[in-house]
Amino acid sequence: MSKIILVATEKPFAKEAVDLMKAVVDKNAGYEMRLLEKYTETSQLLDAVKDAHAMIIRSDKATKEVIEAGKELKVIVRAGAGYDNIDLAAATEKGVVAMNTPGQNSNAVAELAIGMMIYMARGKFNGKSGTELKGKTLGIHAYGNVGKYVAAIAKGFGMDVYAFDPFVKDEDITKDNIKVVHSVEELYSKCQYVSLHIPANEKTKKSIHKGLLGSMPKGAILINTARKEVVCEDGLKMVLEQRPDFKYLSDIAPDCAAELEEKYADRVFFTPKKMGAQTEEANINAGIAAVEQIIAYFEKGDRTFQVNK
Repeated sequence: MSKIILVATEKPFAKEAVDLMKAVVDKNAGYEMRLLEKYTETSQLLDAVKDAHAMIIRSDKATKEVIEAGKELKVIVRAGAGYDNIDLAAATEKGVVAMNTPGQNSNAVAELAIGMMIYMARGKFNGKSGTELKGKTLGIHAYGNVGKYVAAIAKGFGMDVYAFDPFVKDEDITKDNIKVVHSVEELYSKCQYVSLHIPANEKTKKSIHKGLLGSMPKGAILINTARKEVVCEDGLKMVLEQRPDFKYLSDIAPDCAAELEEKYADRVFFTPKKMGAQTEEANINAGIAAVEQIIAYFEKGDRTFQVNK
């Protein structure tokens, strides 16, 4: 009997990505790939996952209800870096391995972050005089896959780049010619631009607060391609009100987006939907990686990218 790999995507992969994912599956005997695309009701996902042995998702929610509905489910892969849309506790309780595909979307997210920085530095291309990135200080908050790409691109622009990440050794940062700071307070007080790449968890939610934002130098710009929950919206609103020089760019619109856009239209920008990984290349890379990780798990017991240990 073939193992069923369900690709459940309310926002589908590109056709090329799906074709390449299927090609990987077809090369390995004993596997079948099924698609559930553009579904509109949770009931459709619950029905589709019933006999699936593995599931690939993007921004879709792998809730406790979904996981329990998958009677044969052994592994879930989130095609992307973040995995807060998987109920890890429910997966662990049911013995389901949860994985992500780190690094596959990193360059796409990094290019978006830099693109937003340029867009705001040039006044949203409003025809007026703007500023350059060259010579400005940039802080990388979390020096993971995306942070490394942002730093490398920024160095090419001639920016002075700093990084803070307590989970990365100093030498692993300095070897990339990036300066290390040892506290989040130092990073924000030193850098005119800060690019956020921290995950959303109990320790980080609302951790980017008024104190940090208010300490940033004149002309401060915060770029968030991580999660909206890590920024304290009350603090953000106060800083925007108190500092006419402060700007906020995000790939994830905050809950107070409408209010901010009305009051500070020239100082905030939010993408219409989360677009960090929305490139053809990232789409393909993450999809193929997800399929390959599932097959490696079943064939070799490979748990390299497991996130619920």
